[in-house]
Amino acid sequence: MKAALIVENGDLNNVVIGEYPKPEPQAGEVLIQVKACALNHLDIFVRRGIPGRQLKLPHISGGDVVGIVAELGEGVTEVQVGQRVLIDPKIPKFGALGEDLQGGLAEYVKVPAGNCIPLPDDISDEDAVALPIAYGTALRMLVTRGKLQAGETILILGASGGVGNAAVLIAKSIGATVIAAAGSDEKLEKLKALGADYLINYNKVNFSHETWHITGKQGADVIVDYSGKETWPKSILACKKGGRILTCGATTGFEAVTDLRYVWKREITIIGSTSWERSDLLTLLDWVRSGRLKPVIDRVLPLEEAREAHRLMEQREIFGKLILKP
Repeated sequence: MKAALIVENGDLNNVVIGEYPKPEPQAGEVLIQVKACALNHLDIFVRRGIPGRQLKLPHISGGDVVGIVAELGEGVTEVQVGQRVLIDPKIPKFGALGEDLQGGLAEYVKVPAGNCIPLPDDISDEDAVALPIAYGTALRMLVTRGKLQAGETILILGASGGVGNAAVLIAKSIGATVIAAAGSDEKLEKLKALGADYLINYNKVNFSHETWHITGKQGADVIVDYSGKETWPKSILACKKGGRILTCGATTGFEAVTDLRYVWKREITIIGSTSWERSDLLTLLDWVRSGRLKPVIDRVLPLEEAREAHRLMEQREIFGKLILKP
């Protein structure tokens, strides 16, 4: 089968379109004919190489997958051949699809049958495939862990990315006041169209000072910071007394400096959140069906342009999800 292969850890040149053996589903597994696969920053990390983790190369990344059930392994009764499904990328006991296991940037991928979520006809491949990693992570972070409430003010850093877009849309659907921070005026205009109430270009102004000004020198009730090292010190300063800082990652580095004086004086709560639960994905699908949520999609590319998709994401030249189709 055709696949986007990571042949070595490192730069973009290590993403190569080539042939790879078609997977064979074992007992309890299904073979999925991939119709769409969405990229995430995780794909960049896997390509560069994750410290302490040695993958067998060549490797196929891609965790967000929508496809058609092509073959059933022994004992599978949950789904049927020909059924259209969304894949939950969290594979019990084995890790994450595309990270620990061969992923969906290929014509076929095999997964446990229990990870298949049947898709109704009125949800498009593109809308569905955008959801699991980015939107699932955002929903759990803001709602399950962060307890965001209507009327609260939330500062979302990196709001132009997949998780950031999701956080803006989810926060607005809850009734929060959204301060969206991004690195260009063009992206901020798009965030305004999504419903963001205030906009900050962090390449032009100090986002912490600007947040302090917007909130009448109170600070934000909730701050979303998954950038890490580069932004964390300013996030501490931008947080309201009794506020919460939510984090689900650290795209600029893990070794973030925390000025503890502000943490105890302002009684700040720092809340970590990781991935999603199946219930989060079902909630998101319901929101899409009801019109409460419309995922933001930057563009759809053929699988052959996987290297270009990596470049676009790495250079932050996108707004929303990047989707590849075999």
